[in-house]
Amino acid sequence: MYAISYEILPFRDAEESVLTHVPPAVPLTVTATEAKGLGPTLDLAVRLTGSGYTVSPHLAARLVRDEQELTDIVARLKDGGVDGVFVIGGDAPEPAGRFPDALSLLEALAETGHHFRRVGIGGYPEGHGTIDRELIDRALALKTPHATHVITQMCFDARTTLAWARDVHLPVVVGLPGAVTRQKLIRISAGLGLGRSARFLRKQQNLAWRLLLPGYRPNRLIAQLAPHVGGLIAGFHLFTFNELAKTEAWRRSLPEPDSVGAGR
Repeated sequence: MYAISYEILPFRDAEESVLTHVPPAVPLTVTATEAKGLGPTLDLAVRLTGSGYTVSPHLAARLVRDEQELTDIVARLKDGGVDGVFVIGGDAPEPAGRFPDALSLLEALAETGHHFRRVGIGGYPEGHGTIDRELIDRALALKTPHATHVITQMCFDARTTLAWARDVHLPVVVGLPGAVTRQKLIRISAGLGLGRSARFLRKQQNLAWRLLLPGYRPNRLIAQLAPHVGGLIAGFHLFTFNELAKTEAWRRSLPEPDSVGAGR
């Protein structure tokens, strides 16, 4: 089976859904939003870790006030047995304090010391709808020494992802939509600033049924990327939007990989 992890949202029924549908062998990340703050993310990460899962909560830099709060967060996660994080800038329009972006938080983590064995960062194979490509590439280069892997944002073009991965000096985990309805995929993708993929979905909603009905499954993308697993690609990360029963059923239906891709 391919190395596959799931992203989940810290909603009220998320824990029960994970325990019901997802085996502990599947690693998880837990998102964070400005509206909910970091509390629900950290709480859920600790509880799921206590239930035997490998969990990396999102640490959104713009939601952390200062070094003391960061130290408290790290201590809380260490006490809860959480040994991984995924560091992002976050979606807050203004930072709560000292950390305007992921790089500043990563640097603070390095200075204060931490116990995390996994430190993930984000990547944008086709750029971002509102951020200059040169700035994104420079930020990735600066964050790379502080990270263990990069998880890409959604991109529906395998060639674009592979071309981007050739220039990344970290293990690349490809982010893909899980088994979700086409309506949900179009709605969420259009709001994420994903470049060509989002624009395609917005413009082609009347044609999207050809690709996505009755629901999206990333089989085609995985088939195109599979020959590069073990080389350019380290594995896959599914944005489940908490459609965990459908996504897990789909994951279990995947055929075993035929071969491992060639190296870089």
